[in-house]
Amino acid sequence: MMEYVTLNNGVKMPKLGYGVYQVSSEECERCVLDAISVGYRAIDTAQSYGNEEAVGSAIQKCGVPRDELFLTTKVWISNAGYEKAKASIDRSLQKLHTDYIDLLLIHQPFSDYYGTYRAMEEAYRAGKLRAIGVSNFYPDRLIGLCQFAEITPAVNQVETHVFHQQQAAHQYMKKYGVQHESWGPLRRGTQRLFHQSRSERNRPEVQQVRRADCPALSAAERRGGHPQIHPQGADGAKP
Repeated sequence: MMEYVTLNNGVKMPKLGYGVYQVSSEECERCVLDAISVGYRAIDTAQSYGNEEAVGSAIQKCGVPRDELFLTTKVWISNAGYEKAKASIDRSLQKLHTDYIDLLLIHQPFSDYYGTYRAMEEAYRAGKLRAIGVSNFYPDRLIGLCQFAEITPAVNQVETHVFHQQQAAHQYMKKYGVQHESWGPLRRGTQRLFHQSRSERNRPEVQQVRRADCPALSAAERRGGHPQIHPQGADGAKP
């Protein structure tokens, strides 16, 4: 069974998700269908990825009830500000072929992200979004938003893995009740985490991965590629 975390508004989010960053629209539908077939229930896309429509098509075709899936997308910088963000949320809903998005994030803390967040709060109250949050927010930006927003962000999705554990940032997220979610929990395969020599296997960072005990990795989104390459699959696996 997939494990879940409970966000600050009571919504349950799967601990492990499948991201489609740099997956072409031509390949994306098949990849998402494959991911769902091996047990993934959280799918992570973004306006800037250019594949929201392919994700939506896969969700329509997968045969899994919509309420058993957890769909995340993100508002890109070019759509920052209240009016642009408001219109972009409706476009994302249309592209994803869904009446609601489970989690909407501000992709980057640039331009008028306060206006973006006001549009997200409005869409949340209207039932278009089940949870709202941010991505790639350093502690100072996160603290400012938490202090001035009417609705505290539910999630901050940031690069987190054993080589970049974000422990200081994690403490601020914990203080404000924001779920720390990792992107790139396996560092996109660039550190030979699963194909080491004997000496490499003894490195403390690698041992931490093998024990899956990086303290911040309570929720993670692995990016792109073939779902079946995950060492434990998606059925209850820890990142």
